[in-house]
Amino acid sequence: MTQPTHSRSEVRQGMQIDWDVPIQMNDGLVLRADVFRPLGAGKHPVLLSYGPYAKGLAFQEGYPSAWQKMVSDHPDVPHNSSNLFQNWEVVDPEKWVPDGYVCVRVDSRGCGRSPGFVDHFSPRETQDFHDCIEWAGVQNWSNGKVGLSGVSYFGINQWQVASTNPPHLAAMCIWEGASDWYRDMTHHGGILSTFWANWYDMQVKTVQYGLGARGPKSKATGEWVCGDETLDDKTLAANRCSFGDDILSHPLDDDYHRERSAQWDRITVPFLSAGNWGGQGLHLRGNSESFMRAASKQKWLEMHGLEHWTHFYTDYGVAIQKRFFAHFLKGEDNGWDKEPAVRLQVRHTDHFEERMEKNWPIDRTQWQRLHLNPVGHLLSNTQVTQACDASFEAQGNGLTFMSEPVEHDTEITGPLAAKLWASSNTTDADVFVVLRVFTPDLREVTFAGAIDPHTPVAQGWLRASHRELDTKLSKPFRPYHTHRKPQPLAPHEPVELDIEIWPTSVVVPAGYRIALSVRGKDYIYAEKTGLKLSNFKNELRGCGPFLHDDPRDRPEEIFAGKTTLHFGPQHDSYLLIPVIPSS
Repeated sequence: MTQPTHSRSEVRQGMQIDWDVPIQMNDGLVLRADVFRPLGAGKHPVLLSYGPYAKGLAFQEGYPSAWQKMVSDHPDVPHNSSNLFQNWEVVDPEKWVPDGYVCVRVDSRGCGRSPGFVDHFSPRETQDFHDCIEWAGVQNWSNGKVGLSGVSYFGINQWQVASTNPPHLAAMCIWEGASDWYRDMTHHGGILSTFWANWYDMQVKTVQYGLGARGPKSKATGEWVCGDETLDDKTLAANRCSFGDDILSHPLDDDYHRERSAQWDRITVPFLSAGNWGGQGLHLRGNSESFMRAASKQKWLEMHGLEHWTHFYTDYGVAIQKRFFAHFLKGEDNGWDKEPAVRLQVRHTDHFEERMEKNWPIDRTQWQRLHLNPVGHLLSNTQVTQACDASFEAQGNGLTFMSEPVEHDTEITGPLAAKLWASSNTTDADVFVVLRVFTPDLREVTFAGAIDPHTPVAQGWLRASHRELDTKLSKPFRPYHTHRKPQPLAPHEPVELDIEIWPTSVVVPAGYRIALSVRGKDYIYAEKTGLKLSNFKNELRGCGPFLHDDPRDRPEEIFAGKTTLHFGPQHDSYLLIPVIPSS
């Protein structure tokens, strides 16, 4: 018979490490956590993370391609650490415990060494996270102040648990963490993203509790990463939700999505929200939306580039996090309270420049309309005066509208939107819009994205039947759709589409051109790149793993017709861009 998991403690790398510490949830289930803390007695602030990636699986073992690229490009990441305790998307305790922090990693329900039923971002998980925070806040090594930290999943669920206001929660650092389960994550503009179904296969089922001896061993402890029980496939399947199918079965923004999303009016804890310009398709929108909408009085927004996980671990990112947490968890008077609210790594074609701002969107933004003209496929300051139209195959490459060369370096930083008038010969149409930049000789400029090495400047999506706007939440630069009551198209009749384009930053050099592509399918940088990461199924062709290619969501009889764009005095179509004047 399999013996129950027992906790144990040891001293390693100058830390007291408690392995597999039990934390009982309010329904009686016991989750397991690893606790890294300073030696000796004393009470310390806590950095806590709760998630599904298995606390015993080393970053280097579980995500080798991401780790190898990061440490090759950024040698400061592995410096001053044995890297034995590196985990995917959570802090390295060897860089935090010496500063007087306790680092707590909890395996979420049903994953790693914690038993239970896997149901991601569910109210049950949120309650578990709440219980873990309150447990950490009263331990004899805790000063009663708990901070939440982590990337992606470990950021997303911070928004959710903050909505429950745990008494011991003192600060949060959400590093590239989406916040709206529907708009940010499962349905872009109402179009199903296949990311989560594939992610579930590659990154969760592979570390589910009960794999036991069929799973990996921890390099740090020599124990089975996925628990000491070894269960059969049928039992494992019964212990987890059907994640991809669950999402597919909820095509609207219903209660399933609302209970897995942030409740902005209930989030009052101080936070630092760090987003990535290249995070198109998952996190970027949530990081900026949080700054605009959360009720917290003390909140900061940081926006950077490069890969999804990189700056969380670089000296740049760690230094920012340490100043933030030292102020709120240790009470240090380090000037953080006077820190400008917005820190931007403004993106150029070949480098970044840091700049501080007071607000987001930036106060001095000059909102400029670039009108779409099918004659010459132009983007210009002049509205089309004659009624006309242009059509494309509804699941095809669409049409691209390009500006004249810009006369001087032009910074575009902030949220964007497109207004289109469109019709279909069927009852619906999916519209994909892509903001692009081209060199004087018409070569596209792409950027290293959060996942994909060749991302465009910005992207937006909208299913035409989901065009209904929430008039209270919509802004000219950020249309907000209800996604509650689909409005099918009458074939060949134009409808007005207001399309949210996720935020961006780019300084377009003089002589370059701005372009907007209106497509019927995902952006493709190149049909064949040969680029893959170990934790994703698909080749990286421009959108990373954030694709919209499930035929069950886009049946050909509806979405493979012909889409027509309409122009003229009654159908003004334009791109709204945030131009930042030179200081």
